[in-house]
Amino acid sequence: MARVKGGIKSRRRHKKVLKYTKGMYLSRHNLYRRANEAMLKSLWYAYRDRRTRKRDLRRLWIARINAAARLNGTSYSRLIHAMKGTDIRLNRKVLADMAVRDPEAFTAVVKTAGL
Repeated sequence: MARVKGGIKSRRRHKKVLKYTKGMYLSRHNLYRRANEAMLKSLWYAYRDRRTRKRDLRRLWIARINAAARLNGTSYSRLIHAMKGTDIRLNRKVLADMAVRDPEAFTAVVKTAGL
């Protein structure tokens, strides 16, 4: 049986990686080996940071709610505790949006929570 060298497959694989790394600096978009390293690293960062983004957004929402709550004479933890006690079911994303875009509605929520 004849030996198969697989040049076409290799060329396709290399072109796919180089297309993915188009726009990167220096040899990271020219040389296959460097491009492959860059691609693997970037895919790993993307996977990791899809999870990190969720944490960062939650921290941002909590900071915004806390700032708005303090303008209304209470703190974040007291507000969340009071909201759970009065069965107000608004998540942090919605609360933070209200705090930024509609402070009057946020104040109404704080008063409804009994604070």
